[in-house]
Amino acid sequence: MGIISLFLPCNFVFSLGLHRMSSRIAGSTLLRHLGPRLFFSAAAARAPTAGEPACSLLLSGSASLAPARSPAAVLVRLFPVRVTSTTAAQAFGGEQEGEAKPSAALREPTAVPPSERKAVASYWGIQPSKIIKEDGTPWRWSCFMPWETYKADTSIDLKKHHVPATLLDKLAYWMVKALRVPTDIFFQRRYGCRAMMLETVAAVPGMVGGMLLHLRSLRRFEQSGGWIRALLEEAENERMHLMTFMEVAQPRWYERALVIAVQGVFFNAYFLGYLVSPKFAHRVTGYLEEEAIHSYTEFLRDLEAGEIDNVPAPAIAIDYWRLPADATLKDVVMVVRADEAHHRDVNHFASDIHYRGMELKDIPAPLGYH
Repeated sequence: MGIISLFLPCNFVFSLGLHRMSSRIAGSTLLRHLGPRLFFSAAAARAPTAGEPACSLLLSGSASLAPARSPAAVLVRLFPVRVTSTTAAQAFGGEQEGEAKPSAALREPTAVPPSERKAVASYWGIQPSKIIKEDGTPWRWSCFMPWETYKADTSIDLKKHHVPATLLDKLAYWMVKALRVPTDIFFQRRYGCRAMMLETVAAVPGMVGGMLLHLRSLRRFEQSGGWIRALLEEAENERMHLMTFMEVAQPRWYERALVIAVQGVFFNAYFLGYLVSPKFAHRVTGYLEEEAIHSYTEFLRDLEAGEIDNVPAPAIAIDYWRLPADATLKDVVMVVRADEAHHRDVNHFASDIHYRGMELKDIPAPLGYH
């Protein structure tokens, strides 16, 4: 037993020594193979002079001997893989592997020439379609297509109002009224910027509701009654309002910062509210749309009074709402206000469905309701 007890520590020490030796051998082998890739380039590498150790090139601080490399360049040097699957030869410009020029993937991004865009589309089999308008001119928008345009129904009743009866209705109503106070103080009568802020908020409920209904449909293996599409159409319509008013007024930097803050807070609050009570969430949206109608009505009054210049309508608005070529900003505000009235009806209707103890899928959604 004494001999065995003496032998075990010796065996442990011997094994530890072998382990350290193998680690050193592996480390030196790895350094020998990866060293040239990490620290040398074909253009800057040189042989050590007489009496100079070979490792001095690695340890030297001279930029002429071992030029500094960026992390991206080191990765490309370590893993010389193709950066694209379609035009690798064009991306590298026919350069040899040993050249020190960075690849196209590491250069600063520039505008993609039309020829390259066509090559990528051809490779994947997705060809950009050529859309022609009814008058034979090419369609110039990629954010929406001609079949998504429409003539707004401006004859809709703008004075309809849901009188709050239940506790949840009153809570939703006074919550929206309270949110209007800081908005009036901040924007006052700058209705162009006010409209942009309003649309960045108004486009959230439809997206949140459609997303949650989509996930619910997947979980329960059931149809949605068309409500997913209806709510996402609402969100897209509100976003198009924002894209239109961006052509009329440009927000200042602090207004953009305010949009980021308000959107972050409102999205999460509405998301949680919809999870807890969809009927409350849709009622809040309905009252938000009522306030939007009021804001656009005030916008129209200032336009008619001459306090705001009635400039020509943006081209995107003319094509989206099929307005006449000589349409003005007043025409744009009228059709946007009509859209808000339709969104008001849809959300109050959705809330009423929940109040009756049913789910949205039980009632067909008002698709295309403009």
